[in-house]
Amino acid sequence: MPAPAPAGWKQARLPAGGGVLWYPPSLSAIKGDHTSVAVATRDKSGRILVYLNSTPQQGGENLGNWPQFRIAHDRGESTQVHRDAAGVGLSFLDAVGSCVIDHYTTRSHGNHHREIACFVQGNATASVVVGAALQSEWTRAAPLLERAISAYRAH
Repeated sequence: MPAPAPAGWKQARLPAGGGVLWYPPSLSAIKGDHTSVAVATRDKSGRILVYLNSTPQQGGENLGNWPQFRIAHDRGESTQVHRDAAGVGLSFLDAVGSCVIDHYTTRSHGNHHREIACFVQGNATASVVVGAALQSEWTRAAPLLERAISAYRAH
């Protein structure tokens, strides 16, 4: 259910406009590519535990093909990708979206992650918002990630 961000949450705007990612103060900005915004929490070794990211539409992804598109994208970067759930035509604040929940193992470090990834179509632009966590952190992180995604704004 879409809802404004809670009081005290911070915001990160896509550099070229088109989306606003709201996140709690427990997450901190991390370096990403020049078109996206990303925040995370890390453990003492630097491993990302919880992650939120937003990026502009970059290719052929759209509301109708998003679940298949995202799973294909994940398979290009990960192993053992499994789709858990998907929805098309979901309500966002002033926008409509399609989301997929999946889990996978990263190729580089063998970490098992679970994510909610949504394609969000606003009035003028489309963007992607992703909330992910290590599988071991998922139960604790899922409510926070779901809340952040419900507050996401595409313009």
